[in-house]
Amino acid sequence: MDKIEQLKQQKQYEAYVKKKTPQHNVWFNMMKAFFLGGTICLIGQCIYHFCELKKLSPPDDCSSWTSILLILLSILLTGTGIYPLLAKWGGAGALVPITGFANSVAAPAIEYKKEGGQVFGIGCKIFTIAGPVILYGIVTSWALGVVYWGMDVDVKQEMC
Repeated sequence: MDKIEQLKQQKQYEAYVKKKTPQHNVWFNMMKAFFLGGTICLIGQCIYHFCELKKLSPPDDCSSWTSILLILLSILLTGTGIYPLLAKWGGAGALVPITGFANSVAAPAIEYKKEGGQVFGIGCKIFTIAGPVILYGIVTSWALGVVYWGMDVDVKQEMC
């Protein structure tokens, strides 16, 4: 009887877990991610074309202004709590490189109060997520620089 009771409890537990486990539609989630990421990119293109159309600055500067404004928009949306809601809805679509990285730097910095003050809190928390990305970027660029430096002069001239 003891074995039968254990099997019964196990079946009840499995049914409970199955009932409580959220069901995800992969195709619908991919569509939402595509839509959110595409919307972010569309906003970037609109900023670029507006800058170009109004002849506010040369094309290279339009690219810089687009990046700056997307970062600013991402940080403002993170600070107001809207970006996390978008990320929850759109999933990986919120990871468009420039806005996703700005969010990953701004979000920990906003939580500085938990760590005790602006200087130590922000200073310690701001690079919690972005720090490893920056570190690996610097190390990789250094390593590739050493490889490029060590290459033969003829190969360097061919590449240019």
